Amino acid sequence: MPPCSVPDLTSLGWNDHFAKAYALWAKPGYVPGRVALEHNHVLRVLTESGEQLAEVSGRVKHEAAGRHEMPAVGDWVVLRLDEGGRCQICAVLPRTGRFARKSAGDWTEEQVVAANIDTVFLVSGLDGDFNPRRIERYLLLARDSGATPVVILNKADVADDVEEAIALVRTLDPDVPVLAISAADGRDFDALNVYLLPGKTVALLGSSGVGKSSIVNRLVGSKVLPTRSVRESDSRGRHASVHRQMIPLPGGALVIDTPGMRELQLWGTESGSADSFADISALAGGCRFRDCRHLKEPGCAVKTAAEEGTLDPARYDNFVKLCEERDELERRQGEKALLDQKRQSKIMGKALKSMQKTRGR
Repeated sequence: MPPCSVPDLTSLGWNDHFAKAYALWAKPGYVPGRVALEHNHVLRVLTESGEQLAEVSGRVKHEAAGRHEMPAVGDWVVLRLDEGGRCQICAVLPRTGRFARKSAGDWTEEQVVAANIDTVFLVSGLDGDFNPRRIERYLLLARDSGATPVVILNKADVADDVEEAIALVRTLDPDVPVLAISAADGRDFDALNVYLLPGKTVALLGSSGVGKSSIVNRLVGSKVLPTRSVRESDSRGRHASVHRQMIPLPGGALVIDTPGMRELQLWGTESGSADSFADISALAGGCRFRDCRHLKEPGCAVKTAAEEGTLDPARYDNFVKLCEERDELERRQGEKALLDQKRQSKIMGKALKSMQKTRGR
């Protein structure tokens, strides 16, 4: 990450929300800071006095209900200063929002990708890897992040029909801005400036090879992040970024670059479904049953629209797939909660027996 000069906390996104939460910790030896990079359990934190290397305190680890409550890039934290070495993170201040997904693999756990963001740039390449169904999935998660989603179609310099691609993406969610740019030649980069305001945080999300690192480099004005070429056969790329990191831009905004995601599984998308699939929600009002799942129920207005072509069949199929994935996640979350409850009861039972034995002596 490039070195930066931080004149005050406001330039890092500090506001009244965080100031109020930090008031309980405002005492000598403690300072607020914002996590800019995590690497091998060591975090780089930006403060008014510059960058600090920090480790998470044992207390924070012990009290965290899961991985999602540990410090993530973009989080505001409380640092206890240590002149002899690394600082310690004593608390994570309450977030204003976060972009989260289910952890990759079989773990039923939330993973926070970026915290306290104002805008999410959902980046897709206008090459052979262009995938509207994947964009739908990103939009669904972005709606629950607390940030404003913007779809960025990169590689406009190699696209056959940019306007057609823009029109197609706009049908996915008419309320979300869609911008076509080229990180290779800087085409239409000025359109991003409305979101890159001083003290505002933008997170770049997308699969490998879409050009997130190239976009950051052009915004910074120099090559601060490595880039890699994509395969000509399918336009797939390898990870150029291997860590999530927050980078201050020359104009005062902050951008969070993230590694490409091969897996983007849902997590807590109940409210996002209504926004991202507003057209399907409107059609559902015509279903015979109020609790219609839009699968095999008779009198389903959504399924009928897909069969008649008034609703894109591919969009309907993806909607069903996402709903089934969400249902499976909720089932697994319930099982995990039950196991956690049993485990906690067992721990408390052992502690109680231990106390009774001690008193009986």
